[in-house]
Amino acid sequence: MARYLDVHPMDPQPRAITQTVEALRADAVIAYPTDSMYALGTRMDNHAGVERIRRLRRLDDKHHLTLVVAEFAQLGPLVTLSNRAFRAIKSATPGPYTFLLPATPEVPRRLAHPKKRSVGVRIPDDVVARAILRELGEPLLSSSLIIPGEQWPMTEGWQIKEELDDVLDIVVDAGDRGTTPTTVVDWTSGEPEVVRTGGGDPTRFQTG
Repeated sequence: MARYLDVHPMDPQPRAITQTVEALRADAVIAYPTDSMYALGTRMDNHAGVERIRRLRRLDDKHHLTLVVAEFAQLGPLVTLSNRAFRAIKSATPGPYTFLLPATPEVPRRLAHPKKRSVGVRIPDDVVARAILRELGEPLLSSSLIIPGEQWPMTEGWQIKEELDDVLDIVVDAGDRGTTPTTVVDWTSGEPEVVRTGGGDPTRFQTG
């Protein structure tokens, strides 16, 4: 049974954040709010947790998982950034974007795309998510919380608790987070390519 934590969306209770982080350090899989829907999360080094997320989402190894961090400076050990990508991504974050970038050797091979050796990265503009990430002090391996076969994601934590009570360890509820995904920008070729339009303004990454 998943533990349910009802937190304030703009002033999350420190005890709830600490409880969430303690569970993550004990290899929990959580549902948590972001600035673009709810997401599933676990520690990057939690092999079993990563596989639980893949099974829940029915994802194969070609699907980009996302490393979520609190600050832009935390991207350095994870991905290779050209000067152009550095400037563009820094100016757009935090925000509802996911960036596909070449992974560094610091990223376990099992988390990167098997052919491209790329990984998704994200810096959410959400008070609760950033509080969890700051206290955790390391990237959170994440995937959007979309149930296979469903047309729309669940928008509130209590719905997630009811539906996924037996497969999650913690549900962090901070109210309605809507159904709009992130805008995904692929930088793996050296030039930005918008591969999905969502909450972030895509025009800043479109060329020509």
